[in-house]
Amino acid sequence: MTEMNNGPETLKGEDWAGEMGAKWLANLACFEGMIAPIGEALLRQADFKPGERVLDIGCGGGGTTIAIAKAVAPSGEVVGIDISPDLTTASMRRAKDAGVTNIGFICADGATVQLEDAPFDRLFSRFGSMFFPKPHKAFANLHSLLRPGARIDLAVWGPPRENLWMMEMMGVVRRYVDIPPAVPRAPGPFAFEDLDYLNEILASAGFSEASAVTYNGLQPIGGVNATPHDAVSFVLSSMAAGRALEEQGADVRAAAEADLVALFQRHYVAGQGVMMQGKAWLVSATA
Repeated sequence: MTEMNNGPETLKGEDWAGEMGAKWLANLACFEGMIAPIGEALLRQADFKPGERVLDIGCGGGGTTIAIAKAVAPSGEVVGIDISPDLTTASMRRAKDAGVTNIGFICADGATVQLEDAPFDRLFSRFGSMFFPKPHKAFANLHSLLRPGARIDLAVWGPPRENLWMMEMMGVVRRYVDIPPAVPRAPGPFAFEDLDYLNEILASAGFSEASAVTYNGLQPIGGVNATPHDAVSFVLSSMAAGRALEEQGADVRAAAEADLVALFQRHYVAGQGVMMQGKAWLVSATA
């Protein structure tokens, strides 16, 4: 295949093309370790076959893209799309190091990207579809990249109140920072907590036969085997909660850090890490 070149609260818009993409790359192992169980569940549900041509939307560091490439080899291929130039460059290097050749990466916005190689057989996205400012138009564009009858598989977070890894963490942060409540359906990690809303978007874009499987499990905050202190460092350096605390001064940040360590210690499991409850929807539909 020809090589191609280039998080629930109302805090600030996530700059995935810039700051957030760079932070994801800097903390790649931690991020991927935290969401790996859900990604693996979505890959099992998708059940890719050799010969299929696949799009991976919001592919991040390319971990799922590489897994898909191996599943569809030798005659299939996969294209990973991410808005972050840092992540797509790193993903290309990562695939090359792994010896995976039936793969390409494009730095682009999935909401508007046009591909000469379309249409594709499948579309996959592990937490990469919730940030579109205009989701109806974005999913209509994605639909245009797929052949009739193509299947999509998406992982999106369930309701915040059922994702205790986020709720308990933000509960600590709110002791020190006045954070307004989330705006329902706004772009962000929990944009599609309401499946009726997601189903309406999919239907308006031309998708049908939408169904969802509930994923419930424990998330290793900061990655597998992270200590409570490791998990706090990860949160403060890479997530919106840390960014909010940065503006509050050293004393406030230190107090919040101590409270986060205490929270994560309560959820620490030796040999596994800081394990906190998460819930996601694994959604499938037909183009």
